[in-house]
Amino acid sequence: MAAHDELDRLIQAARRDVFAGRLSRRGFVRLMGALGFSAGAAALAACGAPSGASPTSAPAGATSAPAGATSAGGRFRVATEIPVQLDPAQASADAEILILHSIYDYLVDIDAANAVIPRLATAWNVSDDGLTYTLQLAQGVTFHDGSPLTAADVVWTFNRLRDPALELPTKDVYANVRDIQADGATVVVFTLGEPNPFFLYDLSDNHALVLKAETSDAGTRFNGSGPFKVVDYSPENRMALEANPEYFIAGKPGVSSLELIFFADQTAAVDALRGGQVDAVLRMPTPLFEALQQEPGIVTEQVPTNGFDLVRLRSDREPGSLPQVIQAFKLATDRQAIFETVTLGLGAVGRDSPIGPLYAAYYNEETPIPPRDPARARELLAEAGFADGLTLDFHVPDSGDRPDLAVVLKEQWAEAGITVNVIVEPESVYYGENGWLEVDLGITGWGSRPYPQFYLDTMLVTGAVWNESKFSDPEFDQLAQTAGTSLDEAERVAAYKEIQRILIERGPVIIPYFFASLGAVREGFEGFELRAFPGRTDLAAVRASV
Repeated sequence: MAAHDELDRLIQAARRDVFAGRLSRRGFVRLMGALGFSAGAAALAACGAPSGASPTSAPAGATSAPAGATSAGGRFRVATEIPVQLDPAQASADAEILILHSIYDYLVDIDAANAVIPRLATAWNVSDDGLTYTLQLAQGVTFHDGSPLTAADVVWTFNRLRDPALELPTKDVYANVRDIQADGATVVVFTLGEPNPFFLYDLSDNHALVLKAETSDAGTRFNGSGPFKVVDYSPENRMALEANPEYFIAGKPGVSSLELIFFADQTAAVDALRGGQVDAVLRMPTPLFEALQQEPGIVTEQVPTNGFDLVRLRSDREPGSLPQVIQAFKLATDRQAIFETVTLGLGAVGRDSPIGPLYAAYYNEETPIPPRDPARARELLAEAGFADGLTLDFHVPDSGDRPDLAVVLKEQWAEAGITVNVIVEPESVYYGENGWLEVDLGITGWGSRPYPQFYLDTMLVTGAVWNESKFSDPEFDQLAQTAGTSLDEAERVAAYKEIQRILIERGPVIIPYFFASLGAVREGFEGFELRAFPGRTDLAAVRASV
C-alpha cells in the first residue's frame, strides 16, 4: 500500500502542475499512460483510495455528512472519463462538467426542454430595453465550509469569468456585460452594453458555477454550495462524494453517497456497467449502446440533441483557403450515408450548420444540400491546383463515434481524389494545448447547447475564441450580430435563415449529423434523466428505488 501512496502522491503533484500551467494536458495524459492508467479499468480494480487517506481535496473545515442527516439513502456509482481540469472556469470535458455540476450551483439551470429554471436565483426581472437583469438569490444557502453564499460571491465569480486579463474561455461570453453589482446580500444586478435575448442562458454557461469570493484554489479544493460534498479524491481512479445535508433545494440529493469512477476507455466503462461495478454510463459510442439494448437489468436512454461532430478545414491558409477545395470536400461527402452508417439512424441528418432541428423556431431547410458528386469534386480540386489529388493529415479525438466517422469519410473522400491520414488521439490530448485549433483538417465534437447563438459566437464569427476553421466572413459576422442582439424575434429568424445559407454554400465546415445523447443505468434507480449535454445530467435527482 506504500507503493500506492507514492503513486497517488505523484499523480496529485502532476495535477497541481496542470492547474498551475507547468504541465500540459498532453503531458498529463502521457504520464498517466506511463504509470499504467491508460485504460481506467485497471485503476478501478487496483485498490481504490489509499487506506486512511485524508480528504485532501475537501474544503477547509468541511466535514462528512453525519449519519441520518439526510433522508436520502443508497449509493450511486457513475462511470465517466478521467478529468484533468477542475477549476470551473477552465473545465471543458463532459466528465469535468459532471463533477463540478454536482459540487457547485449555477445561478439558473436549463431543464430537459431547454427552459430556464431557478437554481441559486429564485426569480429575475429584465428591463424593457433588455439591458438590465435583476436576480433574487435564494436565502439560507451555505458553502460546504459553512459560510453563507451572498450576492458578493456571485459578483466576484462573474467578474472573474469576464476578466480579459485572465484569458478564460468565458471572456467572450461575458464581454457584453458592462457592470455587475450586489444590491444587498441577496440581489444581483447585471447591466449589458447591448441587448442579448439569450443572456439568461449565458448565466447557465457550463463554466458559470458560483464560487466563494476570493477563491484561489478552485481546481484542487472544492468548496461549493451544491448537493454533494467531496470526501475523497484519487485522481487516477475516482471521486467519492456525500450528500450535503444543508442543501437548499428540497428533496435533493436523492442518494446519500455518489461515486464517480474514472475510465479512459468507454468499452471498459460499459463492461463495468454490465458487471455491476458501476450503476450508470452517460456517454458511449453507438455500437456499445446498441449492444446494451437486450442486456438484462440495464435501462438504456437516448435523448435527441443539437450536439454534432464538426468536420472542418482550416480556411486561413491553403488548401482550406481555396473555395474550390471547400466545395470539393462538401461534394465528396454523403451525409445521409454517414448518418445511417455511423449513428445507425439515431439523431438527425446534418446540413453543415450548427442550427439544428431542435431549434424549431430557427431551423430552415430552404437552402438545399448539393447531392454528392465525387467526379465534380475531382474537377474542383484540379481547378485549385491539385490535379493529382490532395493529401492531408486528419486529426480525430478517440471519443464517441468520431473514429468511425473518420473511417467512413476517408473512404468517401478517396473517390474524389482526397487522401487522408487518420490520426486518432485521446480526447484530452486532442484538445490539449489547444492543438485542435491549429490543424488543417479535423473533427471536433460540440456538445448540445440550449440556444444556437452560442455556436456562432464561440466557433464561427471572426476571431471567436474557438474558431477552429478560422472562418471569417463579413456578411456572416453582421448576421450573427443581428441574431444575437435583436429583441425582434422575426428579425432573428431571418438572420438565422441567412446564416444557414452561407454555411451551406461557402462555410469551411461539414456537419453530417446531430447525434443523440446515449446512456444507460442499472435498474433500481429513479429520477435518472440523461441530458442532451451529458455533463449537465442532474445526479442529485437520482434516488435508489430498491
